[in-house]
Parts: sequence; structure tokens; C-alpha cells
Amino acid sequence: MRRPTYRRSAIMGASFPSPRAAYIHVPFCRHRCGYCNFALVAGREDLVDPFLQALADELRWLGEARTVDTLYFGGGTPTLLSPPQLQKLCDTVLAWHPLAEGYEWTVEANPADLDSDRIEVLANAGVNRLSLGAQSFRNEKLKLLERDHQASDIGNAVQLAKQANMQVSIDLMFAAPEESLSQWQEDIDQAIELAPEHISTYGLTYEQGTTYWNRRERGQLASIPEEREREMYLLAIDRLADGNFEHYEISNFAQPGRRSRHNEIYWAGEGYYAAGPGAARYVDGVRETNHRSVTTYLKRLQSGASPVAERECLDQEQRAREYLVFGLRRIEGVARQSFTQRTGMRLDHLAGKEIARYVEAGMLADDGETICLTRDGLLISDAIWPDLV
Repeated sequence: MRRPTYRRSAIMGASFPSPRAAYIHVPFCRHRCGYCNFALVAGREDLVDPFLQALADELRWLGEARTVDTLYFGGGTPTLLSPPQLQKLCDTVLAWHPLAEGYEWTVEANPADLDSDRIEVLANAGVNRLSLGAQSFRNEKLKLLERDHQASDIGNAVQLAKQANMQVSIDLMFAAPEESLSQWQEDIDQAIELAPEHISTYGLTYEQGTTYWNRRERGQLASIPEEREREMYLLAIDRLADGNFEHYEISNFAQPGRRSRHNEIYWAGEGYYAAGPGAARYVDGVRETNHRSVTTYLKRLQSGASPVAERECLDQEQRAREYLVFGLRRIEGVARQSFTQRTGMRLDHLAGKEIARYVEAGMLADDGETICLTRDGLLISDAIWPDLV
């Protein structure tokens, strides 16, 4: 297997700046929620120390330290690690990805795992942004979603983070079975009351291979009506706007100046490093994805082999189409002039017919300079992307 390629290169005459962002996947959870299809293992804390060693081995392939502006620890649940393990994780990553001045360092956290000891480790290491997987403030809904925290844990976690001078992002999930519009509104309002800098909202999806998918197939769970799910999403847009949150990406809302800088790297089509099971990197126009299986990831690195499972070298048109789709996820849309400067291709030459069709259908807006999703387009954006890619 080919090892990750981190040297500067040129593809079809294109040159790529060195990435200024890094993602680290920490694949451990206490248990797997019924709707989750992420690359993780549940109840296998015995694998944490071998993972930390394997991660160090993978990062060593960088060859030299790569300074980043944004660093993101996702999962899984990074805060499931014990404080000493969390300290080792931070030290290992910072040795290879030192932080530039004015950096953003985000760590995903489960409200049930967060305590003063873990916050102290993260704060002393330099973490300045915490992303909380809250999902809901109703204990009944949390139980249905198979979360292991209580509503009260969310407020406690926010308080700990703010005492450590960290920004806070709260994830909320809507469209749970039998959920009403008023119940969803209560979740939004309670999130706003905690005054986080950022809120993300996601509709519950039933992914094949998850227990939620199987339960729905057996008639044990039922999706809410599609119209109610649409109303919930639109309610979030309006309610969060009233709460002074800027809607800047399909699922993301931020107080002024508090967008997720790391995620904006993805949506801008820029490069980024990544390490860990299932982690995907984009370096020098090449996309690589590591094996999703934690045990396979460990075995490969322990034997000195590459953890990479998939590798794709994108040509100019593929990069341009990705840039278009990622850009349209942002509420500000894609400007024709910057698109051409960035990709070397004219937007109308690349996808003019498709864009015109969605403009005619009222899903895209086009003022001659910029195209963006309309309010109706936001509701069906996933159906638009295949035509553009």
C-alpha cells in the first residue's frame, strides 16, 4: 500500500499550497447510538493506548512538523479518553501540527464525559473551542436517540468550557420519531439561552447498517412526515436569526465573527491533513481515506503498512466541480469571478445548463455575478449535488 503523500507536487500543471488545517479522528465511544454510522468502536477503551501509538506512527510520516491555523479533534468521542490519555493525544498531535498565531483548535465532546479534569487538560494544551454533541434538551428525546447524557449535563459542560475561556458550539438534532414542532422549538430556545458562539442543526437520518435503519425496516420506528421535517429546518433558520445567529452554511449558524474556521476550510475546497481511522485528507489535489476499521488501522500501522484504503487524484474538472458543490453549501454562494480565478474554468461552461434548470425551478438564485441556494433550495440541496458533481 502507498503511504500518504505529503510532499509538494503538481498535478496536470496545477500547484497547491501546503494545507493549513488538520483533522484527527478519535474513534472511541462508550456506546454506539442507534443512528450512528461513523468510524468508531464502542466499549473498547483497551484499544486507546494502541491507537495513540499508531496515531504517532502515522503522523511521523509527515516527515516534518506542519504548522496549522486550525486543528480539529473529532470522533467518536475524544473526551472519552482519560485525562492522561487526552494529554498524550494533545502532545502527540502538537509535535507534528504546531499551531500558528491566532489559531482555532476545536475538540468534540460528549456532555456526559466532560469534567473539570478533562477541561483543564484541554485548556492547558491550548484548546479554544469545544463542540458539544448535545442533540436535545429533552431527556425523553435523548433516551430515544440512545444518548448517554442528561439535559442537565449540557449546561454544566457549557459552564466548564466558558470558565476555561473556550468558545462553545452546540449540535442539535431534529426530526426524531414522533417529535413535534413545538418540542423542536424548545430545543432551539434552550440552546440560545446558553449563549454559545455557534449552533449546528442536523436532521435525523436513517443510514443503512445502523440499528435505527433496521428498527425502521421492522416497523419499530417511524420517520416523521417530510413536511414537518421541512418546517423544523425552516423554524431553526428563523429562530436562530432572531437570536442573532448568522446562517452561513446549510446546517451551521454562528454569532458574528464566530464561524467554524476549520469547517470553512472544507467548504472553500482547500487542503487539509488528517489522521486516524476513517480520516480523509486532501493534500496536493489528492484525496486519501484511511481504513474505517479501528482494528485494521491498528494492525496496518503496527506492521509498518499504510492505513490508506482509498486514494483519488482529482483532475481540474473534478476539483472545479467539488469547489462548486462545497461553495454552494455556504449561504453566500459561489461568485463567478472567484470561481474562475480559483479553478481556471468558467462556471457557466462547467455547469451552465444545470444551474439554469435549478434557477428556473426556484432552487438556485443567480444575479449574474453569484449563484446561491434559495430558501426552497436549502430544503432539497442533497438532491442538487449529484447533477453538479
